[in-house]
Amino acid sequence: MLIARSPVRISFAGGGTDLPGYFERYGGAVLSTTINKYFYTILQKRSDDRIQVISSDLRVTETWEDIRRMTVKGSSLEIPLSTLKEVGFDSPVDMFLASEIPPGTGLGSSASVCVGVLKALAAYRHQTLSKHQLAELSFKIARETLGKPVGKQDEYASAFGGLNFIAFHADGSTTVDPLNLPSDLLSEFQSSLMLFFTGVSHHSWTILDEQERTLKTSSGNKVESLHEIRAFADEARAALVAGNLAGFGELLHRGWEAKKRVSDKISNPHIDNMYRVARESGALGGKITGAGGGGFLLLFCPPRAKKNVRDALVSTGAREMNFEFDTQGAHVVVNDPFIGSDDNCGIRWTYTPVSTGASS
Repeated sequence: MLIARSPVRISFAGGGTDLPGYFERYGGAVLSTTINKYFYTILQKRSDDRIQVISSDLRVTETWEDIRRMTVKGSSLEIPLSTLKEVGFDSPVDMFLASEIPPGTGLGSSASVCVGVLKALAAYRHQTLSKHQLAELSFKIARETLGKPVGKQDEYASAFGGLNFIAFHADGSTTVDPLNLPSDLLSEFQSSLMLFFTGVSHHSWTILDEQERTLKTSSGNKVESLHEIRAFADEARAALVAGNLAGFGELLHRGWEAKKRVSDKISNPHIDNMYRVARESGALGGKITGAGGGGFLLLFCPPRAKKNVRDALVSTGAREMNFEFDTQGAHVVVNDPFIGSDDNCGIRWTYTPVSTGASS
């Protein structure tokens, strides 16, 4: 049996500049961190020649004898099936997929699915994929194979893990710079963040597609807002490195105001009300964690204000999700050939007779 897990992320600044339509012209960057909410991929050997894919979240089970012949785009299992096809994986296995986060919540769960499945398949085949390779192949599957209008940030966040400044260059290359903050500052930063579910789950393809079409004009207020958002990523990194957490909170607020100018679908009256209540209760800044329209509201609150913010938002019906930072990124957590009697898992065991050394 082999189990891989891949984290989801929260993005602080720069979202939207990781779209190819932006970074191929101007260069983009995001500041983000992964959190301890994970997607799990479990592989176990089958006794026949078939592959079965089971999703606990979607409550869908389908079995095929030849994945390569299928048209999978539009299927509820399009991500894992496209991944199997992309790498030509035809070993007979049961693949079980489970997540701690439902889809459509703005935490990059779709990318986490693809990164996790790729990590598991590579480990099962005893192949090595670098973190860059893992992220790029996941992005290729989402962008080219499935035709989704996605950016690169989610794949890189899930593959690498940790608190990073990720730069997307015009030549297509990507660099990941970890922010190695002092432990006390990192702890204070983490404890100042809160996540509240807006009550709305949905995929952000419409918003992202609109942004892509906007970028083709190469001008206008919406593109200028993305330039401003790109600059906020640099400023937010500088604020954290300097230990200026209050300044970071204010940058979140300014970044959210700029983000809303990119599309009128990014916020709505319900989200605006949640954010207004939070600010009035002491939050310095915040933003929606994904492209917009729903998901989680991320807030930066001084410790003294957290109770007031929590009480105020809970009174509106919002639910808080506790979390901590993740530092590992996608990795294999169980790789045991004994469970399921599968020699493809783990290091192949060798049993060596041991002499007792007894004599009569």
